[in-house]
Amino acid sequence: MSKGQKQTILAVDDTLANIDVVKGVLSQDYLVQAALSGKMALKIIEKQKPDLILLDIMMPDMDGYEVCQILKSQQATKDIPVIFLTAKIQEDDETKGLSLGAVDYITKPISPPILKERIKNHLLLQASKKMLERQNEILEERVLERTSQLSELQDVAMVAMGALAESRDPETGNHIRRTQRYVKVLAVEVAKHEKYKAFLTPDVITSLYKSAPLHDIGKVGIEDSILLKPGKLTDEEFEEMKRHTTYGRDAIAAAETSIDSADNFLIFAKEIAYSHQEKWDGSGYPEGLAGENIPLSARLMAVADVYDALISKRVYKPAFSHEKAVSIITEGKGSHFEPLLVECFLTVADEFTQVAKDFADKEGELQ
Repeated sequence: MSKGQKQTILAVDDTLANIDVVKGVLSQDYLVQAALSGKMALKIIEKQKPDLILLDIMMPDMDGYEVCQILKSQQATKDIPVIFLTAKIQEDDETKGLSLGAVDYITKPISPPILKERIKNHLLLQASKKMLERQNEILEERVLERTSQLSELQDVAMVAMGALAESRDPETGNHIRRTQRYVKVLAVEVAKHEKYKAFLTPDVITSLYKSAPLHDIGKVGIEDSILLKPGKLTDEEFEEMKRHTTYGRDAIAAAETSIDSADNFLIFAKEIAYSHQEKWDGSGYPEGLAGENIPLSARLMAVADVYDALISKRVYKPAFSHEKAVSIITEGKGSHFEPLLVECFLTVADEFTQVAKDFADKEGELQ
């Protein structure tokens, strides 16, 4: 309502003389509409909602109780204040009216000063209620906005930390961006299966996506002479390289101690960093875990990591084609990878290759 515009009162009474009395009392301060029946009142309200309703009880066809009940049952009209204005003076009548949702009950004959004060008070209460509701909405919007900002900051921090590790390895390029998207694509498909659908909820998949960039964070603990070595590693050097899984787990575990309770993404990040080099048949590292003893998060990451390594150029090998990579992962079904995950990978293999195209390294960079 714009400043200076009068608020609207709808007076509902089957006696015209009563309507005239109400208009005489209120017209100076309010815009007063009139309805001589309950049905007429509902039609008027349907076209334009008043700010408050004065409602007689004893009317033919549809009494005031029924009109009030209809108004309070509908979302669009349930919050309009209703004041019963009636000659029924029994306590049971007033109790019934208030129980139906009316805000007040005034008996006839009308006292003009009382009517005006009651209306003014209820309109002020209604305005205060609307203001409070709007303030709550604004507060909720701000909380959601702040939560979104914190989530975005968290995402940026995870990618930045992952990129820090990857920056020491000149061959990885957009590896972390591709692998986190592979993990999400694969997890969404795996979630369709009965075995994992209860665990892989949308929130869990989001946490997996956020945590994936930290899978090689432990590389920051590997000496440059090993990490950047252009040729094949010696057995001793490879043993040291394998420790990046332990370094990564320990770094994330240290971060967990600074917060009261670990979010899923930190739990998954720790699992992925430590166990993504494990193999389904137990021949991986660092612990030689097998089967479902390997966390699902790490099993998903293993497929994503190997696929990207296969299609990427390295100093010791050319980039394999998508078809060749699919063939090698298929061959690893039941040995390197969980069989169900390989089946799901084959279903979404086209999405993997699209991710690889969308986040390909720039020309001239190793992939």
